[in-house]
Amino acid sequence: MTATPAPGRTLTVDAHHHVWDVEQREHAWLAGLPAIRRTFDTGDLRPLARAAGVDGTVLVQVLNSAQDTHDFLAVAAQDPLVLGVVGWVDLTAPDVPVQVARLRALPGGDRLVGVRHLAADEPDPRWLLRDDVVRGLRALATTGLPYDVLLAHDRLPVAVELAALVPELPLVLDHLGKPAIADGVLDPWRAHVSALAAHEQVHVKLSGMVTEAGDGWTVGMLRPYAEHVLAAFGADRVMAGSDWPVSLLAASYGDVVDANRALVAGLSTDERAAVLGGTATAFYGLTPRPEEPAS
Repeated sequence: MTATPAPGRTLTVDAHHHVWDVEQREHAWLAGLPAIRRTFDTGDLRPLARAAGVDGTVLVQVLNSAQDTHDFLAVAAQDPLVLGVVGWVDLTAPDVPVQVARLRALPGGDRLVGVRHLAADEPDPRWLLRDDVVRGLRALATTGLPYDVLLAHDRLPVAVELAALVPELPLVLDHLGKPAIADGVLDPWRAHVSALAAHEQVHVKLSGMVTEAGDGWTVGMLRPYAEHVLAAFGADRVMAGSDWPVSLLAASYGDVVDANRALVAGLSTDERAAVLGGTATAFYGLTPRPEEPAS
């Protein structure tokens, strides 16, 4: 597939997916998920993305590990499907800009487009608001990289506080903040999302919904959550992602992409183009890459 769209057409981007190698590195979080406890790489994703009409992707970290980010950048250097990598740096260290510079100097370093930490897994629910972490996030802002916020719905007030503390740092909330879709619960998630949307530097990913909905999910179950983020943020601050291969716990790749398209079907042509690719392209500064001939 090519990541170069026809003239005048916006890139279609999967703004959030993963890969991992269970033989190369320990992924303890997969221990209770036998259905996806195997190696996944972009070779597995490429035909699925092609069939779904996806031009390019953003590969997002799954471990708080510098070496894992090195590996992801190496993937991006080799595979034109990957337009950007959201990696990891130690935000508690005093040298965040130096860490970013080292990553940018690696093969594929030009594809480093953001940073994330698995804050949802931190025992301290207010980890992102620690003095050393806030200092690190302010230093990250000086590098020009945005930050992906991974928190479940019960910790969203932390994200609201963070947005106020670091207005200079572009943020994107992963997976709509993991609302309780399976239970059909909208509040207080809805109020927290609205509070986040009041901060103009904050964006949101239309991703992870099928996993939160679980077996038997329907587009109708997802719609109230999608409609709220679209109303609160506007299409130019919402980006669609698959969360593959985690999403395989509930749906195929094609089904997730189809669901996202169904959820934005009622928008204008320009709004749909934004959610399905334009927002991610602008937020992460993605650039198309021509398909390289197979060797």
